[in-house]
Amino acid sequence: MTDKRGRLVAVTGGTGFLGPHIADALRAAGWSVRLLVRRRPAAAGSDIVPGSLFDDAALDRLLQGADAVVHAAGRIKAVSRAEFLRVNRDGSHRLAAAVMRQPRPPRVVAVSSLAAREPRLSAYAESKRAGEEALREAGIADLAVVRSAAVYGPGDRETAVFLRAADGPVLPVPRVPGGRVALIHAADAAAAVAALAPPGMPGGVFEISDRRIDGYGWRELAEEILAASGGRARIVEVPRAVFRAVAGLNAAAGHATGRAVMLAPGKVRELFHPDWSSARDRQPPPEIWSPRVDLRDGLRQTLRWLNAAAPAETKDARYAD
Repeated sequence: MTDKRGRLVAVTGGTGFLGPHIADALRAAGWSVRLLVRRRPAAAGSDIVPGSLFDDAALDRLLQGADAVVHAAGRIKAVSRAEFLRVNRDGSHRLAAAVMRQPRPPRVVAVSSLAAREPRLSAYAESKRAGEEALREAGIADLAVVRSAAVYGPGDRETAVFLRAADGPVLPVPRVPGGRVALIHAADAAAAVAALAPPGMPGGVFEISDRRIDGYGWRELAEEILAASGGRARIVEVPRAVFRAVAGLNAAAGHATGRAVMLAPGKVRELFHPDWSSARDRQPPPEIWSPRVDLRDGLRQTLRWLNAAAPAETKDARYAD
């Protein structure tokens, strides 16, 4: 195994949902961690560089002397396609240029999404694929792209409404006959990123999920949520037309207020895509990483966190920064 003692890893997106898990996993693996922080406080134990992906001086400070960089920053919801592309594509381009300016370009691990497999589905999916391509086209020699299944776990407020619905009268799920959706706990996703961070580890495109790489049916997932929570909600399979109508209203409100929403028309197309399983031939080598968290245990952890957390914050969670 590569010796990481005394090595420095630069991290973008370290203060979003997944980012703190990644920083913790890197520190646990022996890395010194340096974070690019746009505006939010970061956890103790990391060197902090104030700035953004569009601040060349900050990027140069972030990468100076780094052996590896984990690029986890990105936009997860946006008011417009242009907004998605600016952060997820153009931000990746700016980071790639900064990497190539270094006298000794570091290893790069880019955190992407299974959505990047289907760039025509949504502006988000398009922007994630474009971000991957921006890194590849820059000529980075030591590059790994990690396409993650849907990530859940402590700190995730985007799925809180869905999880809490288990306590209500109805737990709605998309009606997608035969549809499959793969999932991964944040701790496992972070461990995969940390395992791939050392220079010289395999490169290319990897897909990560829990042990069920074939994914779950939507009703099966709802049943797991009820089993984990003890909830008694009735599972209701909702047709695409209903989701589309709600998403249209959300999008109109978002454009009027300038506030991004998660359930927009593009997200509905993603939800109703029939195959979000994780490809068997793109799993990281098992000697490098394997998932550990069982879905039901992971859901219980997440629900405990939701129950213990303060009332939902009003912060704008569109960024993973």
